[in-house]
Amino acid sequence: MQPRLIAIGDIHGCATALVHLLQAINPQPEDVIVTLGDYINRGHDSKGVLDQLIALEGRCQYVPILGNHEEMLLGAREGKGDFKFFLACGGITTLDSYGSTGRLDLIPAEHWAFLKRCRQFHETERHIFMHANYKPDVPLDQLDGHTLRWLSLRDYVPDRLHCSGKEAILGHTPQSEVLNLGVLKCIDTGCCTGGWLTALEVETGQVWQVDERGR
Repeated sequence: MQPRLIAIGDIHGCATALVHLLQAINPQPEDVIVTLGDYINRGHDSKGVLDQLIALEGRCQYVPILGNHEEMLLGAREGKGDFKFFLACGGITTLDSYGSTGRLDLIPAEHWAFLKRCRQFHETERHIFMHANYKPDVPLDQLDGHTLRWLSLRDYVPDRLHCSGKEAILGHTPQSEVLNLGVLKCIDTGCCTGGWLTALEVETGQVWQVDERGR
């Protein structure tokens, strides 16, 4: 079987959906799997999600992208963000999955290390991957953190391909189904609000979808 290039949309603490999605995908050692960020918050088992993603590093060529929710958690720990804002954005359920709403110190060192090694973006021969958005005329390595992790498609929709000439694969802005605008695809399909956790094989267009009940 040819190695696959698979992107997975926003997980948001939906560990059950991730278990079943990975079973359906059945990652192979040569497959490249890119997760697009927002692994934590809102859903009930962020700890379980991070445990699975760390294990995934040993099963395939795994590329984790940093989402805005991971940025909030890292910022809260390092004194660069608002802890109360993090909690209000779903962080309560994240910390509860470790045993206490108010204690960041219960998050194990391997989880912090995983979050710190998440990438700003990923680029292949034909595609670019980031959490939130891009600006068509700005090279990837010059895109700012707000654009990469926070800029919603509700506020700004690129009207053409990125200057690299490559199609963008995004999450961040929830959709009822995979959004294909030709220049980009958004695969956040709202798993934490009753929708689907989506995986996309970007070369063939094959889609896998699972909800938090494992359907």
